[in-house]
Amino acid sequence: MNTPDQSPLGKTSAYQSQYAPELLFPIPRLQKREEIGLGTGTLPFFGVDIWNAYELSWLNMRGKPQVAIATITAPADSPNIVESKSFKLYLNSFNQTRLAGTDALAELLRQDLSGAFGAPVHVTITTPDAFGSLAMGELEGSLLDRLDVEIDQYVPSPELLSANQTEAPVEETLVSHLLKSNCLVTGQPDWGTVQIRYVGPQIDQEGLLKYLIGFREHNEFHEQCVERIFMDVLRQCKPTKLAVYARYTRRGGLDINPWRANFSTGKPSNLRTARQ
Repeated sequence: MNTPDQSPLGKTSAYQSQYAPELLFPIPRLQKREEIGLGTGTLPFFGVDIWNAYELSWLNMRGKPQVAIATITAPADSPNIVESKSFKLYLNSFNQTRLAGTDALAELLRQDLSGAFGAPVHVTITTPDAFGSLAMGELEGSLLDRLDVEIDQYVPSPELLSANQTEAPVEETLVSHLLKSNCLVTGQPDWGTVQIRYVGPQIDQEGLLKYLIGFREHNEFHEQCVERIFMDVLRQCKPTKLAVYARYTRRGGLDINPWRANFSTGKPSNLRTARQ
């Protein structure tokens, strides 16, 4: 079983410029899920991890460099995540690799990444002629950051979460740009915007904002942070419907955007935010 400390993170790495799928480093999701009370049974959510790769290049059959943006969507019920530095090293291994075209590239990405995640992934390639059609946008919702709160702890504290169980249920979408966590291995900062959609007892917004800010000194991968938020809100506030979506700023030409939900909200938007 691969563990985060065995990954390329925090280590000097040689950049290979010829196709090398063996660089991908899968890490089982189960260990971190067990920490939040999720074993091998049915997950209380479904969802996806949306990866956008902005530093993607290869050679055509005549040796001329090509560039594109790739979007990879991995299902949340796949057994593994892929460590992001290994993902970057893998993508860079295409730099001096000759391919017949974007279809050949997409097929290799689908094949290799499906193997690493342990489940089929979806791959979309956007070529330069379509770059102009790519839009930007922010996650919709009432902004929690408007609240003037006093913070004295910077670790996730589920006891800060509460909801009014005596009033009629509400439907709300709440957003914060103040999500920050740290890489599980290196401690490098990860910056994100998080959106919480729910139906149920009205959540105390000050407590929720304090809880989200509490990730500021927490070391965990993006996907794991989102699942921890989902489970803490679900258990403490008891909504009947819940969706948590985070969009993280990129590192190494990659951004990771996990989405978890227990009700059908439609596919989450992949609009790049201003900070991405």
